[in-house]
Amino acid sequence: MNKFFYILLVFAVLSSCSEYQKVLKADGEGAIAKKFKLGEALYDEGKFDKANRLFAQIVPNYRGKPQAEKLMYLYSNTFYQMKDYYVAGYQFERFASSYPKSEKLEEASFLGAKSYYQLSPIYSKDQKETKEAIEKLQEFINLFPNSKYVADANKLIQELDFKLEKKAYEVAKQYNQISDYPASVRSFDNFIFEFPGSKLREDALFYRLDSAYKLAINSVEYKNTLRNGLVHLKKERLETAKEYSEAFKQAYSSSKHIEDVNKMSSEINSELKSYSTKS
Repeated sequence: MNKFFYILLVFAVLSSCSEYQKVLKADGEGAIAKKFKLGEALYDEGKFDKANRLFAQIVPNYRGKPQAEKLMYLYSNTFYQMKDYYVAGYQFERFASSYPKSEKLEEASFLGAKSYYQLSPIYSKDQKETKEAIEKLQEFINLFPNSKYVADANKLIQELDFKLEKKAYEVAKQYNQISDYPASVRSFDNFIFEFPGSKLREDALFYRLDSAYKLAINSVEYKNTLRNGLVHLKKERLETAKEYSEAFKQAYSSSKHIEDVNKMSSEINSELKSYSTKS
C-alpha cells in the first residue's frame, strides 16, 4: 500500500512539473490567461519562484487592463518572498505609484519599506542601506499614521537606529583600543551628543573618560601658547578628564565601571595637585 501511494505521489509530482513546463513554454491564444491562472495557484501554494517566472512573462500583456493591479501586487510579493529585496522594494514602489487608490496600497507600501530594512547589513559594515531603510519606513509612517503596520514599522526603525548606535560606538571604542585617544574622545563626544538615550551611554561615558585619562596621563609636559597666555597642555587635558570623571560618577554611581573610574579619578586629582604645588 505504501509503495502504491509513493508511486501515485511521484506520478502526481511529475504531472505537476509537466503541466508547469507546458504552460511556461506555451504561446499563442489563451496562453496568457493560463499563465496567470497557474501562476496564481502556485503563488497560493507558496511556490513563489515558479509563480514569478510565469508572472514575468505576462506582466507586459496586462498593462492598462483591470487584472493588472492584482498581477502587479502578486508579482512584487513573489520577489519579497524569494528574498530578492532589491527588486521587491523597487516593484512595490512601482505598484504604489501606479495604483494610489488600491486597497493593497498600504500593505504594498509597508512591504516596500520593509524590503529596504531587509537590505540593512550588520553594524560593522557601511550603513548606507540602514539610513535609507529608516527614511523609507519613516515615509511610510508619515503617509499612513493610522496603519496597523505602524507599530511594526516603529519597531524596525528602533532596530535600525540601534545598529547605527552600535556602529558609532564600536568605531569610537576601536580608537581607544588602538591608543588613538584624541580620536576616541572626539568620537565618543559625538556619540553621546547624537544618541543621548542610547543603552550604550554608560559604556560610552566610561570609555570616553578612559581615553581622556590616558591622553592626559601620557601627555608630554610642555607649554602651549594660547590667546590668554601660557597654558600647560597636560593640565588642560587632566581637567577635561576630571570633568568626564565627575560626569560619569554623577550619572552612574553604581556602575560596573565605578571602581576603575574611582582609580582614574584619584590619579587625575593627584596629578592636578602637583600643579598647585608648583604654582
